[in-house]
Amino acid sequence: MGNPRSVDASTNADLHCHSRVSDGTLTPEELAQRAKANGVELWALTDHDEVAGQQRAMEAALAQGMAYLTGVEISVSFAGRVVHIVGLGFDHHNAALIQGLRETRGGREARAREMAAGLAQVGIKDAYEGALQFVGNPELISRTHFARFLVEAGHCQDVNEVFRRFLTEGKPGYVEHRWARLGDALRWIKQAGGEAVIAHPARYAFSPTEEYALITEFMAHGGRGIEVVTGSHSAAEAIKYADTALEFDLFASRGSDFHSPEESRTDLGRLDGLSGRLKPVWQALAHRIHWA
Repeated sequence: MGNPRSVDASTNADLHCHSRVSDGTLTPEELAQRAKANGVELWALTDHDEVAGQQRAMEAALAQGMAYLTGVEISVSFAGRVVHIVGLGFDHHNAALIQGLRETRGGREARAREMAAGLAQVGIKDAYEGALQFVGNPELISRTHFARFLVEAGHCQDVNEVFRRFLTEGKPGYVEHRWARLGDALRWIKQAGGEAVIAHPARYAFSPTEEYALITEFMAHGGRGIEVVTGSHSAAEAIKYADTALEFDLFASRGSDFHSPEESRTDLGRLDGLSGRLKPVWQALAHRIHWA
């Protein structure tokens, strides 16, 4: 980064990944070590709907000599689909944020038991108990944990096959869950001093009209960022969302969405850089960065 306390579009920032606190397979400390080894200069841990790993991640990052931004990925319901909003640079001790996330997590156990019941109907027994073996925090049990169990139990070759056969809409183990509202998630992040980013926008397969509605409502609630470079975006999608960031005057973010060395398509920090024509979200959050 040149000046150790400067950030620009060339900074190797990875602001989207997951630890065992949600649905990753590594601890916050192991992630920090991996990020540092891969050349990450500015890092954020963004566990799903949970900030319990933030202090550990921050301390590990600073011990490794990396700069750190607090992070979380919040699940919201929008237009009948689940959309993910990444919050960055907030006070992770903020009571309203913590309570809102707790309420968002609240329906996961009931949903997981319904998923297990659906799998039992097609001959897969004890899936709930099996999935729990892969969960660091039972409040955060998710489809990913079921997928790991089904792979280990020999029902599928890999996680992608599990989702295709069992865990997407219309399949035996799929159960819809009502998440937070978009406005609530934005309010929690903003009131805690952070900035909100639409995560991996290409994944939602919205029509142009639906995507416009998402972006404009997101901005109406104070959202100012969008992920441009991320593990699930192709090069063409990164170009598309760079243009979207410019069109709507949004800050651009970059993050691998790393979950596991065995499962993730993109490793921590091993991403294409942001175009110099974009405004990196970490510049808007320079005052919130924790420096080693």
